[in-house]
Amino acid sequence: MKALLTLVLPLVLVFACTFVIIKSTGLLTIEQIRLWLEAARHANPLLVSSIVVALLFADLFIAVPTLTIIILSGYFLGPLAGALSAIFGLSLAGMGGYGISYHYGDKLIRMLQKDASKRQQAVDTFAQHGPMLILLARALPILPEVTSCLAGISRMRFAKFMLLWLCSTVPYAVIGAYAGAISSLENPKPAIFTAIGMSTLLWLGWLVAKRRISPAPCKL
Repeated sequence: MKALLTLVLPLVLVFACTFVIIKSTGLLTIEQIRLWLEAARHANPLLVSSIVVALLFADLFIAVPTLTIIILSGYFLGPLAGALSAIFGLSLAGMGGYGISYHYGDKLIRMLQKDASKRQQAVDTFAQHGPMLILLARALPILPEVTSCLAGISRMRFAKFMLLWLCSTVPYAVIGAYAGAISSLENPKPAIFTAIGMSTLLWLGWLVAKRRISPAPCKL
């Protein structure tokens, strides 16, 4: 597991740095996103969908408030169009992370880990636990992008990766978009409760998975 962390932690730090930069400069705020979608709705619903897809795809490169965007997507587009837009955007981000890492991951992994045996150990560890990590990646910010990159680096079959990615993404997008669709400025409770409930459920799943992945302590 330590070998895998040598790959995970640098990737997490890279994505975290983008979040800090965006947050500190105020280049992309939730209020700005809401205003963009509000203006786009008056122009064309297709434009709203395009903005949602673009923002969720951009999450591959800069950390954005994914769940908030999905909820807003449902609020402005309705449950079906909102969910489809979110699924498409998140899928593009996943495919982008996988594809870039599949083609250029060898250079990255050699830079992050000089020891060939530890590189192979990291790849083998992800091959063993990767499916579970992908399924529960939505529990933590940044982790979905990291797992998509690791899937490409480890040469996980694309069909398998996409199946796992969609199993994680579709329920997340559908529930988030539906919560946004039934919420309003006067009654934001569905969106708030959904955000809390989904985060809690995924966190619990992540904690259980972490115990299964972590090796048991040796007994003397």
